[in-house]
Amino acid sequence: MLFASFSWAGLCAEEPPAPPKSAVMKFLEQDYLLGTWGGGRPWLSERGVDFEFFYIGSMPSVISGGRKIEKAYQGLLLMTMDLDSKKLVGYEGGRFHIGSLWLHGEKPFSDAFIGDLNKVNLIDYSNAFRLWEVWYEQKFANNRLSLKLGQLAVDQDFIYPTVSDRVFINQTFFFPTIAFNLFDITGFPVGRHALPSSPLAVPGARLRWDPTSRCYVQAAVYDGNPDMGESGTRINLNNQEGALAFFETGYKLNQEKDDTGLPGTYKVGGYYHTDDFLNYYNTLVALVGTGPGPTTHSGNYGLYATADQTLYRELDASDPAKQGLGAFMRGGWAPEDRNIAEWSLDGGLVYRGLIPTRDWDVLGASVAWMWMSDDLARAQRVVNAAAPGTFSPVDYEGLGEITYKAQITAWWTLQPSIQWVIHPGGSQADRDAWAFILATTLRF
Repeated sequence: MLFASFSWAGLCAEEPPAPPKSAVMKFLEQDYLLGTWGGGRPWLSERGVDFEFFYIGSMPSVISGGRKIEKAYQGLLLMTMDLDSKKLVGYEGGRFHIGSLWLHGEKPFSDAFIGDLNKVNLIDYSNAFRLWEVWYEQKFANNRLSLKLGQLAVDQDFIYPTVSDRVFINQTFFFPTIAFNLFDITGFPVGRHALPSSPLAVPGARLRWDPTSRCYVQAAVYDGNPDMGESGTRINLNNQEGALAFFETGYKLNQEKDDTGLPGTYKVGGYYHTDDFLNYYNTLVALVGTGPGPTTHSGNYGLYATADQTLYRELDASDPAKQGLGAFMRGGWAPEDRNIAEWSLDGGLVYRGLIPTRDWDVLGASVAWMWMSDDLARAQRVVNAAAPGTFSPVDYEGLGEITYKAQITAWWTLQPSIQWVIHPGGSQADRDAWAFILATTLRF
């Protein structure tokens, strides 16, 4: 009896207080490298002003094949500010956003050393200090309807990934390459069209309606010819520029507060550009005096579908790290008579928190395939029959990526990525390549 009383008293005794965290531990666990700016950051946030400074540094290298064994350093500084209308001036549903980008380093990398269309490094864009996005969004009808107006980048609203969000380093897993058909092809006549995907942005408007919390529809119209210069501030709206429209509908599975099933997001959409686009078959065969000569098509378009699905989660939906296994798949199509790429498909697996005690780390494995236009390949065969060796006929470009993003601190990640590029540029003109990228991110 005495032993039982002693044991019960021991069990009921209060746990000794946890020792206070050291200054080093507090530094490692804070959200930002520079902390709260002496209390300034939370003070501003409470009043509706939020800032974000985010740096990506990466070192891509070709370790086998490609055009040349080489490495480089590339960096990006992202700066954003958001203003909340409720906190600032007292009315609901308004948000103002502005962002700018500083791209620097040794450019280009893929074009110079691999030749791939699906660039191996996410920030392999021309060096510039440029305006990115500037927009105002207003929500109505209990947040079920929203209108966004301003300088917009299409990838921030359409074909946006969930399972693969900010995991992979190859550009195609951020925004599928099929839509990049809207850019001109080097060596062909220049049109008045391109894709306003980050780091490019253009004047535009996006309307979104969420009839229920599980589904949505949205549409947007953009200037179809973004400023390709260094500033990103050229606005030249006229009837010769061409306009780009995007449409998308999506369904969110098991994402309500009381849902117990595994969450997923499914989307279908498409785009249409009003400018004239070359018929690549007629343009190429004209080189050997065959056919009617260069002709154009009025407009260009494409369709896509995406699926993101959690397959297994270690804990319930309240887990902030979202530990578990997820899968994603995306496919796209564009007409072969005016596009260099006709079909694209990518997908993969992502595991968050695979290693015990490393809850915020992410392991990802993915593949992508892009089939080139049959019309373009047929035209190249006609030209090669008359002038052998003029072209290396296009067929497909494939790639695979394995990456591991280690969350070193709350504000610092380190991420190696290994990629295998098959038929760079969609042909066999360049050797298959192995690339290794080491990237790091910092939040200030």
